[in-house]
Amino acid sequence: MIGSKTPMRVNELDVNAIAAGRPTRVVLAAVRIAVGLMWLQNVNWKRPPDFGQASGNGLYQYTADAVKNPVLEPFSWLVTNVIFPNFALFGWGVLIVEFCLGAFLLVGLLTRFWAIIGILQTIAITLSVLNTPAEWQWSYYLMFAAQFVLFATAAGRVAGVDGLLRPRWSLHSGRSARIAMALS
Repeated sequence: MIGSKTPMRVNELDVNAIAAGRPTRVVLAAVRIAVGLMWLQNVNWKRPPDFGQASGNGLYQYTADAVKNPVLEPFSWLVTNVIFPNFALFGWGVLIVEFCLGAFLLVGLLTRFWAIIGILQTIAITLSVLNTPAEWQWSYYLMFAAQFVLFATAAGRVAGVDGLLRPRWSLHSGRSARIAMALS
């Protein structure tokens, strides 16, 4: 008010607000797409039917690192006693999960759900190779951080299928629509 003796207060929300303009949306979409492409590119070295078991490379080699260079003993026990005896099934599961992870993040569908799957997969990878000589530990920490950003920002709502479908899902009160809203 002109002539008023009370000081003008700046709204704290305006000062602390994170810009949600076009540059921010472009960066979020770019990070989501890059992480999706990373997962799809990494599917390349998971080759069926034995996933490197016969030659000791590929997925088998990285899984064996959990036993050779243990990070967490219970995880090494799990690899030795559960994963190795069922390695072909494990390999197919990893291949399918990582392909879906990459594809869903690439198109931005159910992004929060797939970001959680990415976090879990990154933890499993980290527990396998963190103590392996010549591995750059920060690559796994950065993978974790990228997945967390995708989850926290619901990045599929920007230039993704989540952004297109959420208005439709919000019109429905059914369980599947509520689940889709939560996972997107």
